[in-house]
Amino acid sequence: MTFYDKLETRSADERALWQAAELPAAIARAGTAPALARILGDVAPDQVTTREALARLPVIRKSELSEAQKRTPPFGGFTTRPAPDFENVFQSPGPIYEPGRRGEDWWRLGRFLHAAGVGRGDIIHNCFGYHLTPAGMMFESAARAVGAATLPAGTGQTELQVRAAVDIGTTVYAGTPDYLKIMLDKAEELGERLSFTRAVVSGGALFPSLRQGYADRGIATTQCYATADLGLIAYEAPAMEGMIVDERVIVEIVRPGTGDPVPEGEVGEVVVTTLNPDYPLVRFATGDLSAVLPGVSPCGRTNMRIKGWMGRADQTTKIKGMFVRPEQVAALVARHPEISRARVVADRSGDMDVMTVLLETGADDAARYEGTVLDTLKLRGRVELVAPGSLPNDGKVIEDRRSYD
Repeated sequence: MTFYDKLETRSADERALWQAAELPAAIARAGTAPALARILGDVAPDQVTTREALARLPVIRKSELSEAQKRTPPFGGFTTRPAPDFENVFQSPGPIYEPGRRGEDWWRLGRFLHAAGVGRGDIIHNCFGYHLTPAGMMFESAARAVGAATLPAGTGQTELQVRAAVDIGTTVYAGTPDYLKIMLDKAEELGERLSFTRAVVSGGALFPSLRQGYADRGIATTQCYATADLGLIAYEAPAMEGMIVDERVIVEIVRPGTGDPVPEGEVGEVVVTTLNPDYPLVRFATGDLSAVLPGVSPCGRTNMRIKGWMGRADQTTKIKGMFVRPEQVAALVARHPEISRARVVADRSGDMDVMTVLLETGADDAARYEGTVLDTLKLRGRVELVAPGSLPNDGKVIEDRRSYD
């Protein structure tokens, strides 16, 4: 087995010494970003050398980032350089704007691809989106880092995707977990056989039954946990025992709604400090739930492991690889005065995500709202009209009924 670099096999003491040296520099860089300087106040960077000291700093939430971007577009003062100095500017649902750079695997996903056995000689069929959102570029950057070629396929047009995969002989699928099944089923329908031997996935839940289904078709599937803001957070390795934290971030698991770290093994919210000098987010709350696994991975990588994605600490939910946020549901309701309340329900049909949008209204034509649902939520879903006052009075606007067992 080969490792991506020597950082992956450091001892706990070596990693702690490295973090003690890196953290003050990261905090100092953060202080040059106007918004972070206001949040950090008079924190002395040289006093932040341990995880315990880091845990005393305030948690930054995505809602703060969003509000700051409205006041100071496009990045809200959270970057250390102006927007024109970045090669790319992306827009994710919300909207939230993220910077991007093309050099040196800026999002650090090369480490994940290497662990998945992807490298020179592979052609990656990249089904992550290239339109507005950064996922496509994140995986393309990772492919360059490991010496693999890329077919920038993007999303949709499944029959054309299959034709390209067959003609080119792409060897690795990259995309959301469930779209691979759609491609495989379409290939069978067309009497074709794809050459995928590995799949590297993110952006949605990889259910055990789905992973096994791919394995039965000769495709080894591994997943990573990454975001547009932070890049790679954690990734699966060959041992397939939890997710190993990336070497360029510091992950804490905190009690939801607070910044207080929880004991090892307890489920809490994932909070990440990234050492990215261009976009140095400090104690950024992801809204995701996870827990720390004890010990180290049998594969020889020594960094902390987490169980992976275990749901959301807030109502924001990922459906079909896209986040759906409460503010988007509010925008849907605001478009139509006759709608009093709405609830988005995430569920499963077999191994696929499905979305149902329940609307409280006296209207009787569900089809008239389908365009607004797509426009505000950025996803297609079934629209169901319900009588005014019939939705539960529990404050929920997004309900996730999927099981992750």
